[in-house]
Amino acid sequence: MTDDKKFSHFDEAGKARMVDVSAKLDTTRQATAHGLITMSPSCFALVSKGSIAKGDVLGVARLAGIMAAKKVDSLIPLTHPLPITKAEVEFALDASSSAITILATVGITGKTGVEMEALTAVSVAALTIYDMCKAVDKGMEISNIYLLKKSGGKSGTYVR
Repeated sequence: MTDDKKFSHFDEAGKARMVDVSAKLDTTRQATAHGLITMSPSCFALVSKGSIAKGDVLGVARLAGIMAAKKVDSLIPLTHPLPITKAEVEFALDASSSAITILATVGITGKTGVEMEALTAVSVAALTIYDMCKAVDKGMEISNIYLLKKSGGKSGTYVR
């Protein structure tokens, strides 16, 4: 860490604090996060066909991810409650690896970014898939959760 970069969630005495964003200007911001859940081929086939006993796994996971993006301030300390204006969760199925890629994109016009909202949406969507499929495959693996890109705000655009 360079001298000009400091953790913004700590005051000069090292105590945790919520960052004061009141002086910041509202800008259009967007973040996209990535995640992956890998499962057995038999479980993947059931998810792909919509045949899991609990129902539409990907539909429920999409809704869970969107709902999670709206609740980040109640899950992660020091995050701001945000009036997000966009939340999308998409899935890409890869039969060759029995894996589902999860992408969540969250947008806002506001004083702070939505990276945590996108990352939380991906995480909760993956956990929902696990929950709905665990009767078939307890060995599923959730991995590769990361910020793919973000735009807006003082720090500008980031692309992984």
